[in-house]
Amino acid sequence: MKTFKKIQLFILFIGLLSFNTCVENDNLNIPVSADVSFTPGVNDIVTDINSVLGEFTQRGEIFTYNQLTNGGSRYMSGYVISSDEGGNFFEEIVLQDKTSNPTAGITVKVDVNPLYTFYEFGRKVYIKLDGLSVAENNGVLQIGIQDGTGLAKISSALRNKHIIRDAEVATIIPLELTIRDFSNDKESLFIRLNDVQFNRNEVLGSRPLTFAGEVSDEFDGERTIETCLDNASVILSTSTFSDFKALPLPINRGNIDGILTRDFFDEFYTLVINSPEDLNFNNDVRCDPTSLDCGLATTEGPTILFEDAFETQTRSSPITGNGWTNYIEAGSESWEAYTAGGSNSSLGISARMNSFNSGDTSNIGWLITPAIDLNTNTGVTLSFQTSNSFSDGSTMEILFSSNWDGTTDSISNATWGLIPAAYITQDSDLFSTWFDSGIVDLSCGTGPNVYFAFRYIGNGNSGFDGTYELDNIKITAN
Repeated sequence: MKTFKKIQLFILFIGLLSFNTCVENDNLNIPVSADVSFTPGVNDIVTDINSVLGEFTQRGEIFTYNQLTNGGSRYMSGYVISSDEGGNFFEEIVLQDKTSNPTAGITVKVDVNPLYTFYEFGRKVYIKLDGLSVAENNGVLQIGIQDGTGLAKISSALRNKHIIRDAEVATIIPLELTIRDFSNDKESLFIRLNDVQFNRNEVLGSRPLTFAGEVSDEFDGERTIETCLDNASVILSTSTFSDFKALPLPINRGNIDGILTRDFFDEFYTLVINSPEDLNFNNDVRCDPTSLDCGLATTEGPTILFEDAFETQTRSSPITGNGWTNYIEAGSESWEAYTAGGSNSSLGISARMNSFNSGDTSNIGWLITPAIDLNTNTGVTLSFQTSNSFSDGSTMEILFSSNWDGTTDSISNATWGLIPAAYITQDSDLFSTWFDSGIVDLSCGTGPNVYFAFRYIGNGNSGFDGTYELDNIKITAN
């Protein structure tokens, strides 16, 4: 009898051990691979991600793959570039077509968590497409199970049927891009941005931000990454469910690897990292622009050095005359004279930069004042008003330069600094309201020929690039 009980206990122990080893737990190591290279059947077809994307582009709507007429199946191959180990991805796998110089990427929706224990970074997988559907969600192509006009996740019961793990685990070489290179065909690729940093307002000062641990962060924390080369910027998006959400952003500059995607509303590009290890910020010399920060003045001086309310401009034509330099750095749109009534009325005739539906991949426009002498004039101030029509990720800045020579060819090469005290309307501001810049004090600046520029930068998607209006510019002195 004692022997029989011992056998029962041994069987129970073996059963519990077997049960525990089958539980999917994100604390477990990646299973020891017994994988072999996938071999398709004689009637099967193996396609690539580019072919899947091409078929969706041709159809222009959600579609489902059926089994081949010869009884074979269609498979799509790809390499895993996402990891949910850090909690920044959830129930999805992002695949790209090649380990280096990729040309196409796609997201596979899977109702399993975690996924990295089976489909780790660099793992080659094959997706059995029979019965799966392809659709666009928030601007990103995805694969899943059709659910009406959208996609549901591949269930855990069907996971092993549709996702086949190959023996290959490759080294993924990030695709080096600049922010200006972003385009729809680069979405869902593992990329690298070189020589970047987080915006100074987010990491310097008395209250530096975390990745996504602020009270104001809802679902995702959005932080601004800017390039040192050309001052372009992109949003780093981090889930508030990530394990590293409360870590402080790095102050230094360096490179960052991540997956290029779109925000929830498909309004602008975002970058998503797998973990903080994707940041290599080892240069402690930041590249912040110079600034002319004298604060705000209480009054304006009686001498007008420059002013323009644009009332003499020709409607719907580029801003000209009065010493203005109206320069298009990128795209086809320039600052133009604009007038409108209704809920988004202009102030008579205003200057407007609008690249919505321009068809351009990038829009950058400058409107630059004539030179102002800050050496001989005292108590110089600047004021203006701005409004926007849903800026949608586009930005407008007020800049200054004391070494620009006044020619358009040298605008991009001149040194331009920020004037942080001036208020410029934000995307969160009510679109129908005009906002005062404040009386911006320039008295701490120097130079016999100082120029002031209003620079517009579109968000990179011509279908969402927003609009800024500018009016009542005045520069005064005592």
